[in-house]
Amino acid sequence: MNTTSISAIDPACGMTVDPGNSRRSEHEGKSYFFCSAGCKTKFEVDPAGTLASRAEKDAAKKPTAMKESSCCCSGKDGGSSATKSDSPADPEAIYTCPMHPEIEQVGPGDCPICGMDLEPKVVALADEGEDKQYSDMKRRFWVGVALSVPLLIIAMGPMVGLRVADWMSQTVFGWLQLALATPVVFWCGWPLLVRGAKSFRTMKLNMFSLIAVGTLAAYLFSLVVVLLPGVIPEAFFENGVPPLYFEAAAVIITLVLLGQVLELRARQQTGGAIRELMKLAPDTAHRITGDGEEEVSLDSVHKGDRLRVRPGEKVPVDGKVLSGSSSVDESMLTGEPMPVKKVEGDEITGGTLNQTGALVMEAVGVGGDTVLNRIVQMVADAQRSRAPIQKLVDVVARYFVPAVIVCSILAFIGWAVFGPEPQLAHAFVAAVAVLIIACPCALGLATPMSVMVGVGRGAKEGVLIKNAEVLEVMEKVDTIVVDKTGTLTKGRPEVTGVETFGDWNENDVLTLAAAVEAQSEHPLAQAVVRRAKADELQVVEASEFNSITGGGVRARVDDHDVLIGKADLLDEQGIEGVDAGREQAGSHQAEGATVVFVAINNKLAAILAITDPIKESTPVALKTLHELGLKVVMLTGDAEPTAKAVATKLGIDEFHAGVSPEEKHDFVRKLKKEGKTVAMCGDGINDAPALAEANVGIAMGTGTGVAIESAGVTLVGGDLRGVAAAANLSRKTMSNIRQNLFFAFIYNALGIPVAAGLLYPVFGVLLSPMIAAAAMSFSSVSVIANALRLRAAKLT
Repeated sequence: MNTTSISAIDPACGMTVDPGNSRRSEHEGKSYFFCSAGCKTKFEVDPAGTLASRAEKDAAKKPTAMKESSCCCSGKDGGSSATKSDSPADPEAIYTCPMHPEIEQVGPGDCPICGMDLEPKVVALADEGEDKQYSDMKRRFWVGVALSVPLLIIAMGPMVGLRVADWMSQTVFGWLQLALATPVVFWCGWPLLVRGAKSFRTMKLNMFSLIAVGTLAAYLFSLVVVLLPGVIPEAFFENGVPPLYFEAAAVIITLVLLGQVLELRARQQTGGAIRELMKLAPDTAHRITGDGEEEVSLDSVHKGDRLRVRPGEKVPVDGKVLSGSSSVDESMLTGEPMPVKKVEGDEITGGTLNQTGALVMEAVGVGGDTVLNRIVQMVADAQRSRAPIQKLVDVVARYFVPAVIVCSILAFIGWAVFGPEPQLAHAFVAAVAVLIIACPCALGLATPMSVMVGVGRGAKEGVLIKNAEVLEVMEKVDTIVVDKTGTLTKGRPEVTGVETFGDWNENDVLTLAAAVEAQSEHPLAQAVVRRAKADELQVVEASEFNSITGGGVRARVDDHDVLIGKADLLDEQGIEGVDAGREQAGSHQAEGATVVFVAINNKLAAILAITDPIKESTPVALKTLHELGLKVVMLTGDAEPTAKAVATKLGIDEFHAGVSPEEKHDFVRKLKKEGKTVAMCGDGINDAPALAEANVGIAMGTGTGVAIESAGVTLVGGDLRGVAAAANLSRKTMSNIRQNLFFAFIYNALGIPVAAGLLYPVFGVLLSPMIAAAAMSFSSVSVIANALRLRAAKLT
């Protein structure tokens, strides 16, 4: 696995950026990359000063491998790293709105669009308990309950025969309610009122606009009744006295706080998947120095450090084994229970568990460059992303709150003009009830809650979703295009047959072939080298190595001219005896093997049958995909007979052999033009163009960093069953979103007319503002509960 990805540091803000997707500027012959136009402009105004400032800041910082600088900019160009050391208490942490991810700022606050509390972009491992925001809101809620319950008993007691007002004067009765309601409204509900006031100041009306107007109207009217009862018109009087609505204001605030507490608790639970991933990394590492060995924090590990990993310890960072051998449990990464043998030269991934032997490794990927950290970042980013369906919600919300305020005013006018006595009292109750019941918090929660829970659920199954748009598109996929090597197969080919020609014997051919292939990184070449080592052959060093365009390599070994490649290449080079090799190759290809031709001194010396074993999970995965109604197409660069054998054995719907990377890309484009919605699944650099072209790119996590960066979905374990899990996840999440939107829209569509008094002429029922608040809170709770059902969804 390639454990690193190409990145650069923005010299203006220090953020790690992708050069391929960022702004660029040249200075003194060197390229610099920027996260946003603002950083680029700042740099170009004073390049030397910006670079000097960055150097000073970097020098002043304590080396910290698990923390990246946060961007100074907000919006889609900004970003932050998923890190183990970030904490909600970190004053430099980037915070964002759960409903409007484009809103970002340094430190906590509230969203200028919807008024919701901002939350850290990255879940903190250090603070697994209740965060301050949740604790504060819960404290306000319980104080509200303690004061609202007696207030409700005092005010509503007469309905059940408990006439508290008979025990005291009307004045004392009013002052008692005022004393109980004031702390609830102005302390417990203060965050809600502040958000409501800000929404009117910025004219970005939201749910808190309605809550603030409704509760303050009820409270202030009641306050006037207590302080200046003489100014209240008789049209408001009930049973000869002006009514009090303190209990309505207090109970509304308390119920809204209940919704906020449940919502914050649900969001805290959605971070569980990220916390579980972050726990996989150990806290310390054993660094080998010239003076011996020292235990250091993970933050102090740098690229190039030599580290010792003892039996039973977790691998601290990504790297390469320098010495030793051991079995490593990679189940956290691949999902496979069987440990993997690691020897000198093998790559090793941070967070995996070393089991039997001691290893000395070189740190290659640290901090934000580790596979584990990239996975955490991907999950965090996806949970904050917006599905296209959210645009519909945004459009509705933009006009919804002003429309509700207008409806409330019309309801007041209608009851004041046409309603029964006391007209103004009825009008006031109807107007406040409309404001409260129409609070669109359920509408705003419908999509982001489902996305957050769904993405977290996928992460637990090893299915990493890049963003919410991928979830929405994946649901519509009808064609799955898969690569063969590393996707359907294990991606670790083995030499399963050697047939020699002339006077050559098997060991001599393998010795010469391995000497040449040792200088190639191709998987088939490495299979030849592994076979020679397994047979304990002495592999010498080749000279004059040359990679030939068209699929072959050539070199000199012990005065022998060795050419290895396809049959057509050997024909082009004028090699003798190729036809005889073709005849023998057919039987191997019929079994699904790739055949490599070896020529020595311009004569065919042998053919090597190389087989890439099919993954044990592949047949089950393909069966599931077919059950989901998906068509599976295999594209491979392998020969026609080999591809046909694999396709027939697995029951693949369609296959194409001898396909180049460009042809894979073009084939995917052709399917899209035919009206297909295509998901491309691959693991290599050669798959990256097709992954990018597909409606949804699915990369094997065991593949290259380029493939993973090009994909919308990454399967951590490199298991094709993850494709079925991703398809199921997308369908269940989108279904959940639609259910939530239905609850929210239907609730508001029915609730507003009822609150306005639609049922009064028939049933004599006028909805109390308290009942409206309870119904509003119930709608939010129903949306949250429905979204949390995804945590138990069965994906495979």
